[in-house]
Amino acid sequence: MCPPVHFAHSAAARTPGAGPDPAGPAGAADTSAALAQWERLREVYRSLGHTVEVLVPEPGLPGMVRTADGALVVDGRVLGARSARPRREPEEEAQLRWFAGHGFARLRLPEHDNAGEGDVAVTASYLLAGRGFRTGPLAHGEAQEFLGRPVIGLELTDPRRPRLGLALAVLDDAADEVAYHPPAFSPGSREVLRRLFPDALLVDEEAAAAFALDAVGDGRHVVLPHPAAAVLDGALRERGFAPVGVEVGELRKSGGGVRRCSLELRG
Repeated sequence: MCPPVHFAHSAAARTPGAGPDPAGPAGAADTSAALAQWERLREVYRSLGHTVEVLVPEPGLPGMVRTADGALVVDGRVLGARSARPRREPEEEAQLRWFAGHGFARLRLPEHDNAGEGDVAVTASYLLAGRGFRTGPLAHGEAQEFLGRPVIGLELTDPRRPRLGLALAVLDDAADEVAYHPPAFSPGSREVLRRLFPDALLVDEEAAAAFALDAVGDGRHVVLPHPAAAVLDGALRERGFAPVGVEVGELRKSGGGVRRCSLELRG
């Protein structure tokens, strides 16, 4: 995780003409409120028994708070991210420098555009890789070759959910248990998900709009935005999960949130 110290600039630091992030509510960013929400999210992870490594933010790089966009880590191998927006390059480079300085020897600078873990969900059997808005299909083959895991490409079609992290969440990677919002995917991708995960938790429009899939699951707990925790409370508990709601409304003004502000270090 990376604290949003320079968060006040991030809402305006978008590519000219790109428009607002559809995942983020409108309004000026409040740095102190965003930092308080970030600290609370970090403490929730720690209270659940997880270790949180902190990436030191660098001036002029407000997007560093979105650590999930900066890399994908599987079995100790680190595949860097590559955004189509040149302004993101210094953020991606800063994240790879952290890995290089913390014992991760297998690093790869990607050849093709990808949004890191923001567009990939890791299960025990597959890498579920979104495409259509931020990541192209060529990145999927690159990930499969470097990470040695089968990649399942999924076409995202809903501009309100341009990242896989808003359309699908892994609840328990050891059991291949996922939740997803079917209308966010193309018909063919919905059929693939149905075949691979016949017992998946299907999330309706109300829950998806509450950012229920902006979540991090560890097999027992599911950390997700506070409003969504209330909407999905019963469904998650029926499956044996304990939902943990966290307020991240201010972080989302920069398109962040629970999952996008959390990069999992696997292996």
